Amino acid sequence: MAKERIILGIDPGTNIMGYGLIHQSDNQIRMMTMGILKLSQFPNQALKLKKIFERTLTLIEEYQPDELAIEAPFYGKNVQSMLKLGRAQGVAMAAALFKDLPIFEYSPKKIKQSITGNGNASKEQVAGMLKTILRFQKMPEKLDATDALAVAVCHFFQGNTTASSGSYPGWSGFLKDHPERLKK
Repeated sequence: MAKERIILGIDPGTNIMGYGLIHQSDNQIRMMTMGILKLSQFPNQALKLKKIFERTLTLIEEYQPDELAIEAPFYGKNVQSMLKLGRAQGVAMAAALFKDLPIFEYSPKKIKQSITGNGNASKEQVAGMLKTILRFQKMPEKLDATDALAVAVCHFFQGNTTASSGSYPGWSGFLKDHPERLKK
């Protein structure tokens, strides 16, 4: 049985959000597009989050992906940065949930390991390996785009087709696992 799906990968950020889409046909993948959303021109955090939500919805509506793969926030020393990153991830996930798209989350280390075989690989090493895997010609100006593409390719390599624990195929899946969260 032939398997086809489109995977949207997102590298969340509050200054730059990367996105990448791949098309899978059986065991072959090809890049559909990749790019970034620049957020530095927006004056406050709330507007940045709104733009992330809107751009994620637009990507979902335009490309009709079957699944969203997103990079999980990493634990750093700066708590404020981590909170901002978590919010950025949250609104991208909310857009996917709004469109009933299953969500899969991967740690930065897991993504790098999946693409390069080295969990401590640099952004440049990940981008170089993706260029080989997906055979694209031009490197993007910002590596946030290839980081997002790496999330999608990592998801493909993991072979996930159903949401794992902590990932939900839309609001109904979340509420099924957490009926106590539904206000009566």
